[in-house]
Amino acid sequence: MSEKNKSDHEKLWELIKDTRFGMLTHRHADGKLHAHPLTTQNKELAADGILYFFVSKSTELGQRVQQDGNVNISYAHLDKDAYVSVTGTARVSEDMAKKRELFNPIAKAWFPGGPQDPDMELLEVHIDEAEYWDVKQSKLRQLFTMAKAAVTGKPPKGDMADHGEMQFNS
Repeated sequence: MSEKNKSDHEKLWELIKDTRFGMLTHRHADGKLHAHPLTTQNKELAADGILYFFVSKSTELGQRVQQDGNVNISYAHLDKDAYVSVTGTARVSEDMAKKRELFNPIAKAWFPGGPQDPDMELLEVHIDEAEYWDVKQSKLRQLFTMAKAAVTGKPPKGDMADHGEMQFNS
């Protein structure tokens, strides 16, 4: 992995690791988009650039991603003013070793049978690209900047946020 990719992985993980839920959006057979709040199960973002989620087989999510694996995951960490959009390809995995590695007490609330719970499937999202906005200005500075722009009719000067795009698996 190149140094740039390594820093992209680290930056992305730093932005999403403390965000409780990501909204995973997928396409229904009729073309309409649908989103689900899911908890990212990763303990880190490895070089393979895969995010993991546990989902119930009794929902349609696993079936939908098998038909069309193109997904988006949106993360918003309001306390940190950090926002991330991840685009990737999802697939269902029955990797028991990975299920055991990722399983935790919170997952047990949804899947009481543990990693071998017959209702649990592992959803892998292979990241293609990610985009982020990481606001570094204080709330007061943001309000001042926006108020000035509203009064003058001129868009805010300078960057209000650290913004970047990252390519994975390309």
